[in-house]
Amino acid sequence: MNNTKILILCTGNSCRSQMAHGFLQSFDKNLVVRSAGTEASGKLNPTAVKVMAEIGIDISLHTSDSVDLYLDEDWDYVITVCDAANENCPVFPGKVKHRLHIGFDDPSHAAGTEEFIRGEFIRVRDEIKEAFYKFFVEQIKTQL
Repeated sequence: MNNTKILILCTGNSCRSQMAHGFLQSFDKNLVVRSAGTEASGKLNPTAVKVMAEIGIDISLHTSDSVDLYLDEDWDYVITVCDAANENCPVFPGKVKHRLHIGFDDPSHAAGTEEFIRGEFIRVRDEIKEAFYKFFVEQIKTQL
């Protein structure tokens, strides 16, 4: 049984970190996965929920939480998913074995037609799936 603890961090905890959380949990139900934000919005991005549901992953019951909830816990991995060029990546001061950065564009900042915005969410969702599957296979499965 794999009780690896993974915390996924970004700023708002409404989109990218939530999608990554959903994917990791779908790869292995026994992983302990949480996601949080330094400025948690308190709600999920509805388009993120929708594009995940389209591929069979329900994140609608996730909550957008402040990183403060998790500071006192020990983590195997803390992974930041912000696009470092455009955002301040949060720093996690708690106890962590491995800190990683796997950055993605924020699709909630996309502007244009509904179709274009939806396309950006799908592009980022697919990038997150690919990157986190690679992380899962290379870092997590090797320890099982």
